[in-house]
Order: sequence, then structure tokens, then C-alpha cells
Amino acid sequence: MPTALVLSAGGMFAAWEVGVWKALAPHLQPDLIVGASAGALNGWAIAGGATAAELEREWLDPQTGRALRSGALRRKAKHLFERYQPHRPFALTVVEVPQFRLRVVQDGEIQWEHLAATCSIPLVFPPVRIGGHSYVDGGLMGALPLWAAQQAGATRAIALNCLNTSAFRMMHRSMRWRLPRATALDVVRIEPSVPLGTVLQSVTWSAARIERYIALGEEDGKRALTSITI
Repeated sequence: MPTALVLSAGGMFAAWEVGVWKALAPHLQPDLIVGASAGALNGWAIAGGATAAELEREWLDPQTGRALRSGALRRKAKHLFERYQPHRPFALTVVEVPQFRLRVVQDGEIQWEHLAATCSIPLVFPPVRIGGHSYVDGGLMGALPLWAAQQAGATRAIALNCLNTSAFRMMHRSMRWRLPRATALDVVRIEPSVPLGTVLQSVTWSAARIERYIALGEEDGKRALTSITI
């Protein structure tokens, strides 16, 4: 039963995923990893062998906060691309504009530009040009890319969704009709046990908040272990 670790979009809230992975990593070896937006950056590093401690340092680095500037985002994407190369199947999602088509990019197809594109929030960052096409944030039309995990061959998913508040659910509701359905996927969904913060806080970096997100994620991950058959 191929199992995917699926990591949602979430901006700064995706630090919570690091805490969950900290709890799951000793017990879970996914067959493939799929991510959208900031979750794709986490997934790329995890697929490349990054430890939870290394991921935690990445998130607590003030450079991560500066990545909310266009040039800094591209530097961060290059840094992660050069530092980690996946040892297991990995896929990320992007949205091609202006057609608003969801795309899955896998394994050897992925370049550093794709890591930048999957985090390029519209109206905050310009689209990223790759191969004559323009791409933006993979979370725009599907924050939790379960459909992409199924497309990549998974039959089971451990899904980390940090965007579980009503505000974010409303933001994505208008896009759901466009999403392919993951009808054949057995999903174990893990979400924050308490709200992580406001929409504004999801795009503003604070070391204290990052530490809180990671700590909460670890607690939520430990609780979720009882529902995951290893």
C-alpha cells in the first residue's frame, strides 16, 4: 500500500508541519511525499533527508521571514534546491496562469524555479516563468494536494493540513470545483488542535510564533500516532 506524506500550503503556519513530522519521523517512512506551497518546501527537504532539527533551524532562521520579499524567496528556493536532493519520490503542485490550470511536477523535472513558483502567492509575488509558461502558488487552487498524491501512485495518505480555520476554508471553497478528486485514497488527516492565527500572521514571520507552531505540531503529531497504523 504506497503511502504518501501530503503537506498543505500554509505560509508561516507550515512550521507546524515540522513539529508534526518531528513526532512522526521515528515511526513513519512514506513511500512518496507531495506538497503545495510552503508544504512543498518542507516536503522537498524531508524527501532530501533533512532531519526535523534541520527543518526547525531553517524555519527559525530570520532569512525565512525575509523570503516574503520576491528576491529573497528565489534565494531561499535556490538554497533548498542545492542543499537537499530527494532520496524518495517527491511531487509538488503549481498553478499555471492565466489559464488557472493545476500542474504536478515530479522528481527530476523539478528545478529551483518550481520551488519558488509553488510559493509565489498572487498579488504578493510575480508569477515565475518556467519553460515559456507562468506559474504561481500551488496552494491557490488546492491547499492540500491529495489528488496529486493519488496521481503519483499513492493509495494511502498521511495528510498534514495546517489551514483548517473557517477563514481559509472559505478562501478555498470557490476553487474546489476545479480540483480533481482523490476518491481512491485512504486518508489520515492531521490538523492543528487549536487555531494557529490570523491570515495576516500566516504571512508574517515571528520567531516566537514559529516556535509555538512547531511545539503544537509535535503535540498534535504525537496524538495522531494512535490513529496511524505503521
